Amino acid sequence: MHSKKNNFHFAPCDDNRVNHLTYHRNGEKRVGEQILLNNAGDATFVILGINENVGPLANHGKAGSEHAFENAIKYFLNTQVHSGFEAKNCAVLGHIQQFHWEKDVEKCEDLVEELDDFVFEVLNNHVLPHQVPIVIGGGHNNALPLMHWAAKHHTLSIVNIDPHADCRAFPPRHSGNSFSIALTEKTIRDYAVFGLHEAYNNTFIREFLAKFNCRHTFYEDYLENRKKFLDDVHSYMNEIDENNHIGFEIDLDAIANMPSSAMSPSGWTVDEIRLLIRTLPQKKRISYLHFPEGAPDSDRENTFAGKAIAYFLRDFLTLG
Repeated sequence: MHSKKNNFHFAPCDDNRVNHLTYHRNGEKRVGEQILLNNAGDATFVILGINENVGPLANHGKAGSEHAFENAIKYFLNTQVHSGFEAKNCAVLGHIQQFHWEKDVEKCEDLVEELDDFVFEVLNNHVLPHQVPIVIGGGHNNALPLMHWAAKHHTLSIVNIDPHADCRAFPPRHSGNSFSIALTEKTIRDYAVFGLHEAYNNTFIREFLAKFNCRHTFYEDYLENRKKFLDDVHSYMNEIDENNHIGFEIDLDAIANMPSSAMSPSGWTVDEIRLLIRTLPQKKRISYLHFPEGAPDSDRENTFAGKAIAYFLRDFLTLG
């Protein structure tokens, strides 16, 4: 399956791919030996990888987001199945692959629009309305087609853990304006972003958030009271109209020292994000889970990002 201009391709996951990535050991059972593949209609959760970097590059960011999924899925498939964790309700759908690597910003902007349509098409053709896609890799540009897909089935509210609101002006299209577009075109009912970094959100973004009455907090608000972060997220999710479903976004830029498109020394720890995932309220109303902006580019960074996402997946699936 190819995108309109053949710059992206969808590759379904198969047994050979999973077996290649899974290390087998006597006396152990790993996720790769149990997980469902492709269009598993019985699965509650379906994992989709996106190997692209045009969104961050179009936003004047750095490449690397094309590597996050491959590392995450390798580590996740090699975690253990036991009485406390089963993967029978989860399927690996496959991944979207970028064919041509481009550095020109204007060409990347055009490619993002092509990718928007293709991600929506893949979701529409391969994910059933009752299933929860878990999307890993690529830039935060992929939130827009995710929201378009989810809003087809439910009225949608968004919770985003992110140092950047991603409410920049548009056009052009890039990883920094998925939510400003979704709010303007009324794809989503409301939007909340937690842990913004005070130094990296401009006046336009702040005024946009105020104009659309978006709940937002700053990371600096939590420096002396880390627990307040969980309280704020939980409180907001419990306040969302009971008829709304929730798109849950965790931008990896929010985690301190995570190899990501906008890596920062300041941010949440992996364990704080794990605790957030493990204590999420309104779990049954989550329409999708999204982990964008991971950008590892060395063996050490591949391990750090891949293992972190694998932990996040298990935390979410354990409670699903």
